[in-house]
Amino acid sequence: MDFTEGSIYKKLIKFATPLFLGQLLQILYNMVDMVIVGRAVGKVGLSAVSVGGDLISFLNFMVMGFANAASVIISQYIGAGKRKEVGNFIGTFAVFSVISTAVTSAVCLILRTEILGLLNTPEEAFYDALQYSTVTMIGFMFIFGYNAIAAILRGLGDSKHPFVFIAFAAVLNVILDIIFVYFMDLRAFGAALATVISQGLSFVLCAVFLMKNRERFRIEMDRSALRIDRSELSTLLNLGIPMAIKQTAIHFSKLFVNSFVNSYGITVSAVCGIVTKIASISNQSANSFNTAGSSMVGQNIGAERYDRVPRVLFSVASIVFMINIVFAGLMTFVPEMVFGIFTDDPDVIEVAMEYVPYSYILFLGIVCRAWSNSLVNGSGNFKVNFVVAILDGIVLRMGLAYLFGIILGQGYHGFWLGDTLAGVTPLFIAIVFYFSGAWKTRKYVIKEKK
Repeated sequence: MDFTEGSIYKKLIKFATPLFLGQLLQILYNMVDMVIVGRAVGKVGLSAVSVGGDLISFLNFMVMGFANAASVIISQYIGAGKRKEVGNFIGTFAVFSVISTAVTSAVCLILRTEILGLLNTPEEAFYDALQYSTVTMIGFMFIFGYNAIAAILRGLGDSKHPFVFIAFAAVLNVILDIIFVYFMDLRAFGAALATVISQGLSFVLCAVFLMKNRERFRIEMDRSALRIDRSELSTLLNLGIPMAIKQTAIHFSKLFVNSFVNSYGITVSAVCGIVTKIASISNQSANSFNTAGSSMVGQNIGAERYDRVPRVLFSVASIVFMINIVFAGLMTFVPEMVFGIFTDDPDVIEVAMEYVPYSYILFLGIVCRAWSNSLVNGSGNFKVNFVVAILDGIVLRMGLAYLFGIILGQGYHGFWLGDTLAGVTPLFIAIVFYFSGAWKTRKYVIKEKK
């Protein structure tokens, strides 16, 4: 899809709709683990999937920084008409992804017990959390593999086929969850197994589709391209490292916050899992337009159509705002129904109701991040990405959570407040970046040949 011509709003809707539906399906099968385990095993299962899920999400988002960078780089190459570089870059990215995920999985498998201890995993849920984490770490390459190939397809302007493959994974995951957890009584282990199998098959189908359709996408690529090209690796690392640091820092800070929250007991730990899932639902819904916006900004910067970028950003912000108005309405009028999806434990629901005021700050931050990430990521400016990573992910998120939770003695309420307030940070950085005009260049990605 060419984003450098035609109606921005219509193309954004057309491109982002499959991403949005795909995110909803991804949310669905992530929720299914928690809902089925919560119903079948109780709050011990909820806590286990919450802690184990936090850990795997952290690992996934750590390497997803590179996948998002790949999508932006491909978009700028497409916009600049550099098709040959696209094939070389995809080959480099594929080899790099295999190596990085293998190393990450191995290290985390060795240290999994210690990591769960650092997360203050409740004693009653430790065994289930260990099983859940072990299975998902073993299958981590498949979990990330789908996301990496989907990022490549998005960079090429195709959002429809990633949706098809994630739909397949979602349906399969639900079926396997019911079999493994309800009928075979495998508890959290069964939920993790269902996730890995469904993601693995989706990854294989997605990879086969990309290779068979490379001529259709006009990618000059064969098996000889599956190697490390130093120039392309340098481009990936320059943008990918800051984006990975940003993703890692944000999710590390969330692990930091949740580790303190987990120390308040299994009921609060179960609530932590529920509110984290609600936050991810809103985030992932917004991320579809954030991701589409990044690809559109990337193509237009690659084509040096800087006049279209402000309209892309406005379109992203307005749509994400409307989405979060809906979420805020649900939390205002039917919060018990929202929390009741995950559990019928009255103690858990009672504590969960205390999160409602903080959810409004959470939704505001998501709106702020949507358009700011579209600009910063799409521009390919790794320096600004690094600043956002340090401030949002480490300094403010962890600092504010510690300030309100420990120093001011507000307990888990303080950690929730600090975490949600930090989410507004990227807005102020993006405003300065936008009005400076420093994004009006493609030098961060496109290497002009003399």
